[in-house]
Amino acid sequence: MPITKGAKKALRQSDKRQLLNLRYKRRFRELVKEFRKAVRDSQISQAKQMIPVVYKALDKASKHGTIKGNTASRYKSRLMRLLAKQESPAK
Repeated sequence: MPITKGAKKALRQSDKRQLLNLRYKRRFRELVKEFRKAVRDSQISQAKQMIPVVYKALDKASKHGTIKGNTASRYKSRLMRLLAKQESPAK
């Protein structure tokens, strides 16, 4: 347990930040799972409608420092590649 006044404040801040980080991380992970499920189940139109929502969640998580910017970009790229692969199956 923190003893000094500054340490107590730091603990409060840390707890608050942890809660926000979990919220942002949980949100984008759930959306990514839903998107991948829609693509896997060949629900392309539903997946396309989810793109802006998934992008927004990734961008927010990145903006708040929950994930790094390049990680968000990598997620976006891989999700779009997955969608494109499902849209035009190999010949």
